[in-house]
Amino acid sequence: QVQLLESGGGSVQSGGSLKLSCATSGVPYSLYCVGWFRQGPGKEREGVATVYVTRTYYADSVKGRFVISQDGTRNTVHLQMNSLEPEDTAMYYCAAWRGACTTQVPNIANSFWGQGTQVTVSS
Repeated sequence: QVQLLESGGGSVQSGGSLKLSCATSGVPYSLYCVGWFRQGPGKEREGVATVYVTRTYYADSVKGRFVISQDGTRNTVHLQMNSLEPEDTAMYYCAAWRGACTTQVPNIANSFWGQGTQVTVSS
């Protein structure tokens, strides 16, 4: 059974940093792409960063500021977010799926999602 649990959200000022974590179970890292997505107020869900084995992918809006990584057990995926901007304010979700690993939102029917963690960046 696949389970994803996000943590680490919070409120920071512009320029600050946060580190999100996604604890996974039932997600063999060699078979699944795991990624972070976000949905801001009144916006569609969008991809932030994804990882498959050693390959990482980033949305243009976060390149150079965010880093996705896995811990040594490969069971937890982190998202280090630096130089945060008010535009980064959103609910952040962790997702896992088998298939093409990009920052495009995967088919909901064929993917697993966590409950989300809120990130709020104030100016």
